[in-house]
Amino acid sequence: MTPTSSITRRTRETDVHLELEVDGRGQVDIDTGIPFLDHMLHLFAAHGYFDLKVKAKGDLEVDQHHTVEDIGICLGQAWREVYQACPSVRRYGEARVPMDEALAQVTVDLSNRPFLHFQVAFPPGQAALDPQLVKEFWRAVSVHGGMTLHIEVPYGDNTHHIMEAIFKAAGRALDQATRPEPRAQGVPSTKGML
Repeated sequence: MTPTSSITRRTRETDVHLELEVDGRGQVDIDTGIPFLDHMLHLFAAHGYFDLKVKAKGDLEVDQHHTVEDIGICLGQAWREVYQACPSVRRYGEARVPMDEALAQVTVDLSNRPFLHFQVAFPPGQAALDPQLVKEFWRAVSVHGGMTLHIEVPYGDNTHHIMEAIFKAAGRALDQATRPEPRAQGVPSTKGML
């Protein structure tokens, strides 16, 4: 069975529909209204080999915050559905990805214990996506995905490169965490549940 999830979220601020297939080929159909976020989600899916569809309409005339956060909420909910439906996964994943001068490292535990550690210093200056929203996006994924997520960038001078390395590393870490563990007998926890 291929782990898949379909999530819809409608509020007064946004309308988001997201479909995730974990054992995919990195195929995407993404339209968030924020071209740079589309690009980051494409990288995330391509490097994690997930098939991802995202259609979002938000109050971009106000700003990008509600749209970015609600897409993160939907992506987190999709991940939670997937790993709860397929409990015999590796659970942990990590990846270090360079992007020119920047290095991102992402470590994940599909633990059902949401926590985000975000140690990233973005350089000052203009960016196509507000760097604060990158943290908000991953916080929403972590909280609604029930995952412990550590995102660290020990160095990097270019905001675009830093963001790109984060999304690529997150895709690779989640790909690793959701790989089937053939030796597992049920949930990967000595408690018997996540």
